[in-house]
Amino acid sequence: MSATVSIFSADDIASHLVELGGLLHACVHDGASIGFVLPYRQGEAEAFWRDKVLPGVREGTRIMLVASKDGHIAGTVQLGCDTMPNQPHRADVNKLLVHPDFRRQGIAQLLMRELEARARELGRRLMTLDTRTGDNAEPLYTALGYQTVGVIPAYARDPFGSDRLDATTVMYKLL
Repeated sequence: MSATVSIFSADDIASHLVELGGLLHACVHDGASIGFVLPYRQGEAEAFWRDKVLPGVREGTRIMLVASKDGHIAGTVQLGCDTMPNQPHRADVNKLLVHPDFRRQGIAQLLMRELEARARELGRRLMTLDTRTGDNAEPLYTALGYQTVGVIPAYARDPFGSDRLDATTVMYKLL
């Protein structure tokens, strides 16, 4: 069965907090550099969706796409549209996550293509994002047509809780 992508409302997020928390928790424990460091508990992951994502979805400043496969949430990505008045043409790609059990099945690419389609529908013609330099996502974004602007050294702590600081690569795509 192939994955399907749907838009999650604030109510959808609220009713799927445990599964969304499980997705985020699994990704962080697998080494994803998405803002969190170990130790990282399931409750903290659920709080992220409830306290950080759900309000933006409710306010209409964020769109959350969810890929489902075999009855499970396989991945998510968010379109951040809360831009300043001089940037109504721009949107941010936030938190592309694919559960480790569903990787290498084209889900990240499916989510990104749908996210770009949604951005176009909203008149957003410039997509921006950042990703840990050298991470698995960087070649994916490049293959999807994102261009590298530059690299910021020592941008974020390593997710495994060490004192190491990882660089981030800033990218964009004109739609």
